[in-house]
Amino acid sequence: EDDDKIGLYSYKVQSTITSRMANTMIQAKMVNNAKRPQPIMFDVQVPKGAFIDNFTMDINGITFTSHIREKSEARKMYAQAKAKGKAAGIVRSNALDMENFQTEVNVPPGMRIQFQLHYHEMIRRRLSSYEHVISVKPGRLAKHMEVDVRIIEPQGLRYVHVPNSLGDHFDGITTISKGEKKAHVSFKPTMAQQRKCPKCSSTAVDGNFVVQYDVNRETTGGELEIFNGYFIHFFAPENLDPLPKNILFVIDVSGSMWGLKMKQTIEAMKAILSELRAADQFSLIDFNHNVRCWRDNLVSATPSQVEDAKKYIQTIHPNGGTNINEALLRATFILNEAKSLGMLDPNSVSMIVLVSDGDPTVGELKLTTIQKNVKQSIKDEFSLFCLGIGFDVDYDFLQRIATDNRGMAQRIFGNQETSLQMKNFYNQVSTPLLKKIQFNYPQESVSDVTQSSFHNYFGGSEIVVAGKVDTENLQHLESVVTATAANAELVMETLRDVEELDGFMKKDKYADPEFTRKLWAYLTVNQMMAERNAAPTAALKRNITKSILQMSLDHHIVTPFTAMLIENAEKDEIMLADQPKDPRKGCCPGTLGLTPNAPNNNKGIPAWANVTAVPVSFMPEQRSPTVSSMSINTVDNDPHFTIHLPKSQMNICFNINSEPGKILNLVSDPGTGVVVNGQLVGAKKAENKKLNTYFGRFGFYFKKKGLKVEITTETITLKDGSYAITLSWADTGHIIRKQLLISVKKESNVTITVGEEMSFMVLLHRVWKKHPVNVDFLGIYIPPENQFSPAAHGLIGQFASEPEVSIHHQTPGQAPEKSQAIMEVKGNKFTVTRGVQKDYRTDRVLGTDVLCWFVHNSGKGFIDGHYRDYLVPHLYSFMKKP
Repeated sequence: EDDDKIGLYSYKVQSTITSRMANTMIQAKMVNNAKRPQPIMFDVQVPKGAFIDNFTMDINGITFTSHIREKSEARKMYAQAKAKGKAAGIVRSNALDMENFQTEVNVPPGMRIQFQLHYHEMIRRRLSSYEHVISVKPGRLAKHMEVDVRIIEPQGLRYVHVPNSLGDHFDGITTISKGEKKAHVSFKPTMAQQRKCPKCSSTAVDGNFVVQYDVNRETTGGELEIFNGYFIHFFAPENLDPLPKNILFVIDVSGSMWGLKMKQTIEAMKAILSELRAADQFSLIDFNHNVRCWRDNLVSATPSQVEDAKKYIQTIHPNGGTNINEALLRATFILNEAKSLGMLDPNSVSMIVLVSDGDPTVGELKLTTIQKNVKQSIKDEFSLFCLGIGFDVDYDFLQRIATDNRGMAQRIFGNQETSLQMKNFYNQVSTPLLKKIQFNYPQESVSDVTQSSFHNYFGGSEIVVAGKVDTENLQHLESVVTATAANAELVMETLRDVEELDGFMKKDKYADPEFTRKLWAYLTVNQMMAERNAAPTAALKRNITKSILQMSLDHHIVTPFTAMLIENAEKDEIMLADQPKDPRKGCCPGTLGLTPNAPNNNKGIPAWANVTAVPVSFMPEQRSPTVSSMSINTVDNDPHFTIHLPKSQMNICFNINSEPGKILNLVSDPGTGVVVNGQLVGAKKAENKKLNTYFGRFGFYFKKKGLKVEITTETITLKDGSYAITLSWADTGHIIRKQLLISVKKESNVTITVGEEMSFMVLLHRVWKKHPVNVDFLGIYIPPENQFSPAAHGLIGQFASEPEVSIHHQTPGQAPEKSQAIMEVKGNKFTVTRGVQKDYRTDRVLGTDVLCWFVHNSGKGFIDGHYRDYLVPHLYSFMKKP
């Protein structure tokens, strides 16, 4: 109910595109109309490859602004502020294909808050169209909503189109005003038009607002623009016939591809094979721990061969591990052999398309070695394109090997649109027009040239080259700019009149006068990032890193080597936007976050199991995480229990001290037939006369399905009568049996999902093998929303029916953060202490603080009976109520 009292009185998106450089601002103005403090969230999607350059917050007149700093310097400043009690939270960001910028602030009653995010990106041309995508997901009805897009293209606009991407609900609301070189797109739904239905309180605005357009093109296929000391060269010839291609499809068929992902991949491949041209040659390789070839050599794309390939794909059944190294080397061998035997047309283009969803688990496992092997085998003779399916894939690795070998990578999120995403990607690279393009510019007038392309040029795309220009030597540029290719020589003689362009830009108040500089910086940073990934030596990589850092600071953009500090004018509140080294680990505790938008709905994995951001309160007296961010029941570490009570909106904590080998019942539900038990393991030796214990083994029994799952620190095993299948923590994969899904994330966690009724996550904690005291152990996380029956019991299960809890007479403790109070529950009255437990879902090393009331004496008074009542004889035993 209180959530409904958070008012969104303005949601505004303003985007201006100047010669393909888009500057976008997303602003939300909100108010807390409730009678108590409420967390207010600002959550927007940022397009892949966009550079965030500014973020501001205004909280009741107090403005927070951002500054870009070198990463280590920013961390140091944040640490100093934290030590003085001035830090409001740490933020980590994660740059994958699609990114969420997220902030949550605890706002007092009646207070207003404004969020404003700025980012810029280059709009790329694909399939003969520029497409500007803006995520519009306000989350609630807005009194004033506006999406305003202005396009300024000196080259002239051929068309502007706004597809109905938000749904038929908004037919006729978008207006388009198009001139010769300018266009204005406006989307302003009233509050009534935003409603899902006439009496609904929820918004129908939830998706992407898309603007498509193209520019007028000269017959020479390109355009040169010079402004403010920089030049931009747009190159997109379209009057050429496609070159024949030699293409090898390399498809991952390991066990993790089982189910919808494989079904969608097969569907997409059948459609892609149908689009091969008669002049093309192709073959298929599928791999798991072994590598198989449909044909040992390339064959012509005749109707009969294509039909045979489709039949072969239809017989694939995923299983086993992932041997990426051998699969790619087999593909490069086939292409190299075909070339050495003279089987390839000199004007043809050769390429490999890899489709995979996971890390290598068989054969060569070291990613740098695989990258080196593939590079040495390809020898710059052909291109490698990579499609990474799902969230578990190491997309960073796929990007490296693709850009290292004249190709590109794209992430495909495994859902009902997987096949469509695959086909769209293939369409981008299926019509090669030129190869080995070389741009020649007179050195006396041009410097610091950078370009956005791989070596092959495909129909419907565009190559953009930018650089600095010496305006005193423009006559050298006015003569001729030539782009050469192996099969054609194209002459660029079009130079936009500098004075004409200057006058045009100054007349338009919406045009960005810095568009040439921003576009050059954008291309330069991206090119340097690619060069850094492919750098053969550590010394060269360090030099490139320094250059990227300097560019980031000079042009105020967030890159992997910088961080964003957000602080108020008095500098007594500070936040940090940072980025972890491993882009797959999600984000860490903080107020702001950039996290992968990678839904796992196709795999049935619940969203809570992939937590990526944990908000903290803004107000200084409320620095701990808000309860709503920790709405989970957990047992982790020694073992520490944290019980979340949704109705009371509080966390209750207690510890259990027992002996190694004992088995504790966590959930015992005869109604649903579900049992969860945990067996304790002890530390290697006692410390301070106390032997710490942890959970080293969990047993799950789903009686109605006849399934048992055993999870240890070494293996994950599913048992169905005499049938058993085992995965190790070194695997990333899935097991599905009788509508029960086990999803293993390598060396991280296991998620067990039972339809839509319930789910569990088990987290792995590894320690140094030679540690004198500590041992590997497990933690378990159970959402309160699990649909247990009223008969459920156990140390956690009993709280499926939430008891009434009263806490009063709070007094200061010996330490300010450890106040004491009286708790009344189930007729019992006892003293509890304010404390902090850890949630390790987002940070398995340090954990995230969870504020709770701590019950002493192993939970006595809060749990039914004594903790010894919850000891059971076997890993799959039901317990009796105490």
